[in-house]
Order: sequence, then C-alpha cells, then structure tokens
Amino acid sequence: MNDTSTLQSLREPVEQVRPSAGRKPATTLTEHVIEVVSDSGEGAQRCGQSLGAIAARMGNGVWTVEIIPAEIQPPARSIEGASGNRVRLGSRRVTNGGDEADLVVAFNEQVLIGRVRAGELKPGCIILLESMWREDRDPKIAESYVATHDQLVAEGYKVYEIPMERECRPLVEDPRRGKNMFVLGMLCSLYSLDLQLAREQIAFAFRKKEASVIRTNHLLLEAGYKWAQANLDFSFRIPAVRAREPQIVINGNTALALGVLASGMEVCAMYPITPGTSASHYLSDVFEKVGGMVHQAEDEIAACAFAIGASYAGKCAVTITSGPGYSLKQEAIGLAVMGEIPLVVVNVQRGGPSTGQPTKAEQGDLLAACFGSHGDAPKVVMAASTIEDCFYSIITARKIAETFNMVVVVLSDANLATSQQPFPRPIFSETWIAPPVDQSAIPDGAKPYDWDAATGLARRFVPGQPNGMHCLTGLAHDRASHVAYDGEINEEAIRHRSLKLAALQKTLKTPPVFGGEDGDLLIVGWGSTQGAIEEAVERLRREGCKVSSLHLRFLQPMPAGIKEVLQRFKKVMTIEGNWCDRAEDEIIDETNRRYSAVAMLLRARYLVDVDCWSEVKGQPMKPGTICRVIREKLRQ
Repeated sequence: MNDTSTLQSLREPVEQVRPSAGRKPATTLTEHVIEVVSDSGEGAQRCGQSLGAIAARMGNGVWTVEIIPAEIQPPARSIEGASGNRVRLGSRRVTNGGDEADLVVAFNEQVLIGRVRAGELKPGCIILLESMWREDRDPKIAESYVATHDQLVAEGYKVYEIPMERECRPLVEDPRRGKNMFVLGMLCSLYSLDLQLAREQIAFAFRKKEASVIRTNHLLLEAGYKWAQANLDFSFRIPAVRAREPQIVINGNTALALGVLASGMEVCAMYPITPGTSASHYLSDVFEKVGGMVHQAEDEIAACAFAIGASYAGKCAVTITSGPGYSLKQEAIGLAVMGEIPLVVVNVQRGGPSTGQPTKAEQGDLLAACFGSHGDAPKVVMAASTIEDCFYSIITARKIAETFNMVVVVLSDANLATSQQPFPRPIFSETWIAPPVDQSAIPDGAKPYDWDAATGLARRFVPGQPNGMHCLTGLAHDRASHVAYDGEINEEAIRHRSLKLAALQKTLKTPPVFGGEDGDLLIVGWGSTQGAIEEAVERLRREGCKVSSLHLRFLQPMPAGIKEVLQRFKKVMTIEGNWCDRAEDEIIDETNRRYSAVAMLLRARYLVDVDCWSEVKGQPMKPGTICRVIREKLRQ
C-alpha cells in the first residue's frame, strides 16, 4: 500500500455514532487500569498497544504492560496461556502499570481465570467476556464457561457477555483475527476516545499491509464502537491535557535502539534472546539507513567478540542481550577490560537462573554485571529507570565507554522492554555524538597503555595510526603491551584500570531525594521500579508518613554523597526485583540472611544498617504492594 492510498483512507468521513438513549452520562475518572487478554495470536497485545497510543495522542498519561505467556505458542484456552496487554490511563503522567485492573476484556474464560488467580483484578472489576463459548459444540467447554461466568458473578464481578465472534463474522473471514479491532472500538467508546484518532492509529499499525486490510480493520473498529454505544449502559471519561511539546510513544527496547542511533554508534552485534531481541530487530529495520550495521552472530560469545573487534578498530560498538547471553559473554567482556577497549553491553534482564523465565521481569543480574568475569575486571554499571531513560542511558554509556576506554553495562529489564509510555520527543544535540577518533601520528616514545598516575586513563590507540603499532593481548601486560611476567607490573596495571572507576565517580552527582530530605524511612531502588516506588511514597506522604526514596542510576561506581543521605533517615530499606531471604522464615537470622543486591552493596560500602524487601513474581511491582510493605516497616 502506498502513502497516497493511506492518506486517502484517513480522509474518508467518519460516521458520527450517537450513544443509545439508555446510556448514562460518562463517569469522570482520574485513572483506570484496563486489561485485554486472549489466547496467543488473537491480537490482544496489539489492541492494548493501540488503545494506549490513542489515549496518549489525546493527552492522557499512559503506561502499557505486555502480558506474555511463558511459552511461545501455549495451548488455546489454557489458564497459563493468557496473552495480552495492561493499559493504565490517567489524567496526568503515569509512571507504572498501577494496581489491580478496573476493567478486563477476555476472549475466553480460561485466560480470565488465570488473571483472577494471579490477583490482578480489583473486587467488583468490570469484565467484558466473549459469549460464544456458552453455546460451544463441546459440552465440556460450554459447561466450563457457564460455571466460570456464574462463579465470577457470585464473587461480585460485573460480568457483561459480549458476542464478539457473532459481530465480527460479517466483516472478516476469520473472526479470531478481527476481534481485537472490534474490542478496540468498544474500548474507544467506553473511554470516550476520539474515533478518528483510532482510525489513524490503525492505518499506522497496518501501514505495511494492503489498503483492503486497513479498510477491514476500520470497519471492525467502527462496529465495536457502535455496538458499545448501543448495548452498554456505562462509559468513562478521563480528562486529558494535550502536551505542549511533541511526544513519542514507544517501549523501552525501541528507546534503547533509538539511543544507539542517537549516540552515533555504528555497529550492533547481537544474537536473538528474549526479551532483548526487539531492540536489535528495530535496529535491523533502520540502522543501515543512517550508515549503521547490525551483525547477527552465530552465538552470544561471537556477538560480543565481534563488537570488541569493531571497537578495537575505531568504532564504539554495542552488543544487546539478556541474562543467559550476558553469562556467555563474560570471558569476552574480560578481554575488553584487559585490552581497555570501549564497549557498551545492554542486558535486558529476565528471570533466572539458567533459562529461567524468558518472558518475565526480574532484576537479578546486578551483581553479575558488577563483579562477573575472571579476576578483577572493573566495569561501569548503569540502570535505566524509565522508558525515556532507556534512550538517554545509551548516549551516556557510549560517552563513558570512549572517554575512559571501558566496558559500560546498561541494565534494563522485561518490564521496561515491553512497556509503552509517552515522553517528550528528543531534540537532537551534537553533544550526543563523540568526536572522531584521533588518528594523528602517535608521538615518539608514547606507549599504548601510558596510564595517567591520577586517573588511570591512557590515550586510545587505533590500528593504522602512524607509530602506534603494538601487539594487543588478553594477558597481563605492561605499558608497552608486553606480556607481564613481573608481579609488580601486573599490580600496576590492575591499579590503573581500577582508578578509572574512581575518576568517573568524581564526575557523578548525588541523586536527588524524592520527598523530604530526612525522615523516618528512606526507600532505595534502582531500575524499572522507580515509578512504582515514587508513587507509593507520594501516596504515603499524603497520609502524613515521613518516608522518602532515592533511586540509583549508577550502581558502579556509586556517586558521592549517598552515605550522607542514608544517615539522615532513621531507617533505610531497599526495594528490588531480586531475591532476599525473608526475616520471618524460622531458619533465617542475621548470621545467614541473604540480602538483595543493592542492600548488600550499600551495607558493604557505607556500613549503614540497610534492610531490604524484594519480590520476584515475574510481574512489575505494584505501588499498592509497596505501600503495604512500607507501612509494615514503619510500624516496626
């Protein structure tokens, strides 16, 4: 389909749909959490993403979270196989997926059961349930549907049976592949969203398809809108304020990829791995247009080695992976540390260990990022905390990698990777891109590792520079890159590689405290938990609680001033998505308790009594859960 036909389809007049006479005026809300769940392949994820994009264009605060089953193609109508999207809409900026859902659309009762059992629905939640199963030819399926429906009603849920299949059948040959746009139309009606914006969003989402595909999806959208107007007696309105500056709505992986583009890096070496793959896929679509290259290697080790080779040759390269891939890259990362070759490594964390939970969120790789690899291998470790931060973290990482000739690890996770949020469209700055590598002749007598005594820094030698020829080695070496057989020389090199972390630390600012500068409790977090933690702190401060939070972006090195912040509070506790032992377990005491990652780092570095609470359920943390945890800590 060409651009002309796309524009023409958008210019077609939209039929004005009036609400039914029995429909009540829209209820005004400050926010709502909506879930759309189905079997894999029925398009619930696209429906939710489109809903979020439409609401964002209207000016609502939006945060979407993908609901992804553990298997690529789980059995149909399975409780564990729910696939879909959670969309939190607000009248102001939204920073996380919120608490339990207010309204759920389910394409069958089995995926709905899965969400109920997971505790993801509020009491009295509105449920819009596909009704076709009530009359299924298989009596067991029909019986299951009726029993589930009746049980949900008995438990106080507001269940509306929706004939999605029947309504879609006249418009599309396979209703299973059209229900998602019918549901999108219903939700646009229920949440008072602009139908024309919805049409434009569909045209954009299916822009690579034929005009007939877009037209059919427009018809499905309008059919769902009309059906809701005529048959549902409730609707909502979430006031929106249009942004004063241009916004973009993307997920964290796309933001990472755009950060690679904006940083000026030209090489990405990767091997597909969930949940990091889509960042590389996006780069594969666009990188060559701006002179970049994506290299898909035969495995994770080769991808890291390729990136190191590209960086050694004068390019600063990035390799994108997830936890298991990061484990495989460890030895090669050690080579980059020893050779002092700039390299950016992105680890989109998932549940572990081993294969773990490929589609679930976790923050379990921090200590591996800081201390993994053979021997002493200092690396800079950063953690992106928002989708916007995914973009800017890559730019910062590239600058640090080339300034200090170091490995910089950027930690994201599955929560940020697949969630969407609007944020101000970045305005390109020349300062994002590092200057060209100095390829002038090396002065006589200069050595490839001529370390500065104070900072450990040395000039970067690039192959081909006059007078710069030397042998690169992964063995311990001296300033001339000769193999170090002397213990004093080995220790000198280790000292200077470590000094670079100290030199970077001197440039970092103390992170700001969210809330009061002192009080009864300080919550410390890092990575994707920022939005949920700060919302919980904000709620509790409105109740009069003297609680604040501190969010760390740099984990290695940590900025100066953190100890002073910790000491201003009576109690300190970290909230993280990695494991810590429960103090209430009978066998656990202070002599054997395992602390969560940042709690361990803070206790060791600052000798401050830092408690911890963690959750590793594979789902983004909820602000309501964090509120409960903080209240319990304040009562102790």
